[in-house]
Amino acid sequence: MLAVIDYEVGNLGSVYKAFRYLGAPVSLTKDPAELQKASGLILPGVGAFAEGAANLRRLGLESIIRERLQKGTPFLGICLGLQLLFETSEENAGSDRLAIGLGLCRGAVRRFPAGLKVPQIGWNELKFTRPSPLFAGLQSGCHVYFLHSYYAAPADCRLVVATTDYGIDYCSAIELDNIYAVQFHPEKSGEVGLAILRNFCAICS
Repeated sequence: MLAVIDYEVGNLGSVYKAFRYLGAPVSLTKDPAELQKASGLILPGVGAFAEGAANLRRLGLESIIRERLQKGTPFLGICLGLQLLFETSEENAGSDRLAIGLGLCRGAVRRFPAGLKVPQIGWNELKFTRPSPLFAGLQSGCHVYFLHSYYAAPADCRLVVATTDYGIDYCSAIELDNIYAVQFHPEKSGEVGLAILRNFCAICS
């Protein structure tokens, strides 16, 4: 059973429905018992970085995620779910300090440079930088759907498995051991997106 982590932010339901559409056994849950036995964890999300991080901690989900990752459970972060893996974010909700993420990946989340229209909304191209089982069967140059104003800047470029050009060439997907994460929305990316979700199911199996 896959588990979409319910940490009370937007867009969880559409990811859950996409896995259901594929026929994957999946639950949308914050129940620790379900999360402990899941064969794969999915952390989607649309919303503010600081709120998402605070919700994970308030609901006691951060410690469960860390424990499962240490045991090798496959993990898929989507959009905000990718950004929360990093140490800090410039999306600081009006405070004078950077918002603090999970710190599972070294690096920061940055706002697109001034002069670019934000958020980036719509289809854009993935350029694969190295092979990843998450993108098995897909060709570099395929298009997926984005909706975001911030992007992850990993401290170690070896994490990056795909980049996208939006005024700058930025990281749009990472892989670190059993952690996979994408900035775009596979659940809104047509057949390419469904292929990515199928690939994650195969990783979990």
